[in-house]
Amino acid sequence: MANPLSVKLKSLNRDLTFAAKGESGHWIMLDSKQDIGGNGAASSPMELVLDALGGCTGLDTLSILKKKRTPFTHLEMDIKGERRDEHPKSFTHIHIHFTLYSTGGEKALRDLEHAAELSHEKYCSVAAMLRNSVEITFDCEIIDE
Repeated sequence: MANPLSVKLKSLNRDLTFAAKGESGHWIMLDSKQDIGGNGAASSPMELVLDALGGCTGLDTLSILKKKRTPFTHLEMDIKGERRDEHPKSFTHIHIHFTLYSTGGEKALRDLEHAAELSHEKYCSVAAMLRNSVEITFDCEIIDE
């Protein structure tokens, strides 16, 4: 198996709250809403899927923009996932809105669109895993600084 990766999860007390630690040594918390027995004290597993997609495509996108020497101060992403009503309540559609704060104008917008497309189609491992079962779309905007 190439590039194996593992994490360890441990439930806290008898709640629906988990602590997870990956090979990086960093801990994260997972929880569920109070109305289904959780404490509502941390992100849900489905929120973490969106976080993972955003982190993966965001890292790719910024790396590509840096290589293109596109001027920017920061990138924001708003990610919305639509889920099935019945169990399993998996995502059916995910939309990513990229906002780049830049002085690069129309060229920066074109660079951002190209970088986001490359991430989605070629580089982002999370998107690659999701795309066979979830429609993933995106749009881009530039905020002139």
